[in-house]
Amino acid sequence: MNAIEPLSLHSRGRRVPLASLVFGILLSFGSSIGSAEGAEAAPLRVEATSTTLDWNAVAQAAGRIFVSGPRWTGFPGPSVALLEPGNRLRAFPDRAWNDWRPGLDARRKFVNVNALHVDGEGKLWVVDTGTPQFGGPPVKGGAKLIRFDARTGALLRVYPLGSGLAPAGSYIDDIRFNGAHAYLTDAGTGALLVLDVASGDCRRVLVGHPAVMARADRPIIMDGKTLRDDRGTALRINVDPLEVSPDGKTLYFGPLEGPWSQVPTEALDDASLPSEALAARVTPWADLPPIGGSTMDHAGRLYFTALKDNTVYRREPDGRIVALLSDPRLHWADAPTLTAEGRLWLPVAQLDRLAQFNHGKSTIRAPFSLLSMKVSR
Repeated sequence: MNAIEPLSLHSRGRRVPLASLVFGILLSFGSSIGSAEGAEAAPLRVEATSTTLDWNAVAQAAGRIFVSGPRWTGFPGPSVALLEPGNRLRAFPDRAWNDWRPGLDARRKFVNVNALHVDGEGKLWVVDTGTPQFGGPPVKGGAKLIRFDARTGALLRVYPLGSGLAPAGSYIDDIRFNGAHAYLTDAGTGALLVLDVASGDCRRVLVGHPAVMARADRPIIMDGKTLRDDRGTALRINVDPLEVSPDGKTLYFGPLEGPWSQVPTEALDDASLPSEALAARVTPWADLPPIGGSTMDHAGRLYFTALKDNTVYRREPDGRIVALLSDPRLHWADAPTLTAEGRLWLPVAQLDRLAQFNHGKSTIRAPFSLLSMKVSR
């Protein structure tokens, strides 16, 4: 593997002053909210910065930190990188996987990486939407899941997601694991995918169900404005975040804009269950606002980043929501990961500042930051 770019790693022990905290927040959640005044004293730590990777995912495996970012943001990448000592991003698993361009075979190259996740065996999974343009169709062989040995970079398996699983308009977004199965969200057309990890069999379920579809009355508000696409239409992102309960019995999921629903995993895993019967098992769970990303710990506490107010929140198992930290640097902090050391790593993507959401003019504030904060266990 060859070094791609120097990283700016910043004083890990330095305490960074917090921005003015948000008081009296009223977000119309379904549960009580704690204000940031009561937030834990957990200042942000800058882990790294980059000018070439608009990272929206981070994962820790085999004692290493991995980051990734989507191609459609327009930054050169690499698509998936290892954060290495010596302050460098290294293309993972190598440059060949990261050098896709139109006309090349997409089956063994990253086209558009949207998520990273680590399974129960410590292996790294990469979610490739296969869509090089935002809102565009997947290229042939582009939509796929790839499983790697995080320690060696060896390719373990590719799970193709053909047109029956990732049709035109799809955007395979994120993944979570539960025993023999993995669950994925399609934020484009609105559906869940259920994967049998051993056999590779995969099914689309809850297609178009209200629980997976974004609602017009829940806009994404950033800097006081509704986020709109290049046609001026309010952006709607269908089912995006998802989490599995610590006991493995329940999948929580929802559109980026919320609210979240829940469904028993035994119903999802039953391929013989009629679609109507599965739909009947879906019930409301939590009225969360538009978020950048989430992660759930072993106690069932959900950490999420609210887009509207640049705040990290924690939802307790009893439904209480506590504000942990507000800081303007957390602007569209995306899919976080919680490390074994109790640090919440937060890649700050600033996706709403991309040119396609601002009449062709980027308002990105370089460099991109990878932040972390200590959370109580």
